[in-house]
Amino acid sequence: MKIKNILITGKPRCGKTTLIKQLVKELNIPASGFFTEEIIENGERTGFKIVSLSGKEGLLAKKEIYSKFKVSKYGVVLDALEEIGIKEVEKGLQSHALIVIDEIGSMELFSKKFKKIALKALDSDCKVLGAITIKSDPFCDMIKQRKDIKVFFLQRENFDELKKEIKKKVTLI
Repeated sequence: MKIKNILITGKPRCGKTTLIKQLVKELNIPASGFFTEEIIENGERTGFKIVSLSGKEGLLAKKEIYSKFKVSKYGVVLDALEEIGIKEVEKGLQSHALIVIDEIGSMELFSKKFKKIALKALDSDCKVLGAITIKSDPFCDMIKQRKDIKVFFLQRENFDELKKEIKKKVTLI
């Protein structure tokens, strides 16, 4: 089976989002999807926001937010993920763009709609470039074992090397 989906994994804060952003910019091909970015206040990470490639953004998780969904000290808000992230992925699928999903991780996995669109993107004819949690999780483990996926393990030391390798792979797909 041909590999058309590329996922990056690694420890938190190793540069997954930075790498994906640089790749999207340098590949210069039509892309649709979203990034998950840290919210930094007074030098401290207080949450995460979702930012679409078309510039829409919304709150994904924040300290001191009450939610039935929690990851560590963050209350997770699924509205922005479902209203912004999922819609962007759907838009990309319709236009046959490169689908960017940053990230398939603990916060996003609370959403059944997110899991459904992630699988739809991976099953589609579109190329997918994304990040996936390093942690073991039944849904993520199933994705990592797919034959149409190549998972790259990112560390700060191999950032430039991986960027070149992934860029080459995406352009060959």
